Amino acid sequence: MNTAPLSGLRIIEFSAFVAAPSAGLALAQLGAEVIRVDPLGGNIDVNRAPLGPQGRSLYWASLNRGKQSVELDVRSAEGRALLQRLICAGNPAVFLTNLSVDGELSYAQLSKLRPDLIMVQLSGSPDGSNAVDYTVNCAAGFPGITGDGHGPVNHVLPAWDVTAGQMLALAVLAAERQWRIDGRGQHVRLALSDVAMATVANLGYLADVELNGTQRRADGNFLYGAYGDSFKCVDGRHVMVVAITERQWKALLRATGLQEALNAAAAALGHRLDSENGRYAARELISTALRPWFAQHTLAEVTAAFTDRALLWGPYRSFAQMLAEDPRCSESNPMFATTDHPGVGRFLTPRTPLNLGDEHTPPPGLAPRLGQHTRAVLQDLLGLDDVALQALARSGVIHPNKASN
Repeated sequence: MNTAPLSGLRIIEFSAFVAAPSAGLALAQLGAEVIRVDPLGGNIDVNRAPLGPQGRSLYWASLNRGKQSVELDVRSAEGRALLQRLICAGNPAVFLTNLSVDGELSYAQLSKLRPDLIMVQLSGSPDGSNAVDYTVNCAAGFPGITGDGHGPVNHVLPAWDVTAGQMLALAVLAAERQWRIDGRGQHVRLALSDVAMATVANLGYLADVELNGTQRRADGNFLYGAYGDSFKCVDGRHVMVVAITERQWKALLRATGLQEALNAAAAALGHRLDSENGRYAARELISTALRPWFAQHTLAEVTAAFTDRALLWGPYRSFAQMLAEDPRCSESNPMFATTDHPGVGRFLTPRTPLNLGDEHTPPPGLAPRLGQHTRAVLQDLLGLDDVALQALARSGVIHPNKASN
């Protein structure tokens, strides 16, 4: 018996890139039946880098693990009609998309067929105009305070896409709960730019501008509002050290042997180091004092010295170093299992990061082949027989090789 929390919930996903696919992944990892529908040949993200040894997109495969994959010619009226029927076949009927859909796939049309439809849709901006993570981030203030201040620095992590994906998953669950209460469907809309700007506001940064007239500056690798900085070790490795609480700060001073000297130097220059704000104001002095200590120690020696559990610190690692060195990124962590994905490869694959207990947590899920489940889904959900599937193949709505076993 499947005891996963979302067992029995079916979602039709019509998507590309990160936000909606990551929402579908999060829901699938909790036991939902997620059916991703792509146009014939795959959507615009089907060959996105990185590619595996067999030429398949590791990006696409990883974001669509645990889902069923259906290919339809959604440009044709017949293909769109099939997608309509798939969307409306659920109970509840849940449609997740980050694409611009209109006509037969709009909420106005779909809700005529299923008045209780749950449609969760991501757009770029509230006015419906296009945007992607990079074009949202550049307007949200962060590139200007990232780096050394010599120009804006784009992030590499698609932070707004990832955050939006989790919000889309939350929206599906919130709307499904409302449906369970009163049977009412709804069209939940989310704009990627709203995700970024709400986050800036929620962190207090807009209020800081309005009330204090503050213009944050780029501050390198310093932690904003408390003490934290990066340091280079003698062996060329780098570490990040953070001290927010008084306990963390005292542990850092003990580990580096700088209790007396640093406090005396700070007092001589008029700094107080007994508060977060005080340490932030003295951040350059603190880092100047700490830098020689790290420059005289290897990463292994820092690790040996930093055994106090009150210390907040970590080594900088590349992806390769993370895989080779960090036990949290290995099968020592129950979240991970080395999994053979047919046609893609065998690699370390995560379950949901939520710890639900072994009996409630589904396995990591396999990467589907594009269109792998077309026949089964059309048969099981829509009741199409072999004759109907062959007719769809002849008309080009599905691939011929998806019409038979």
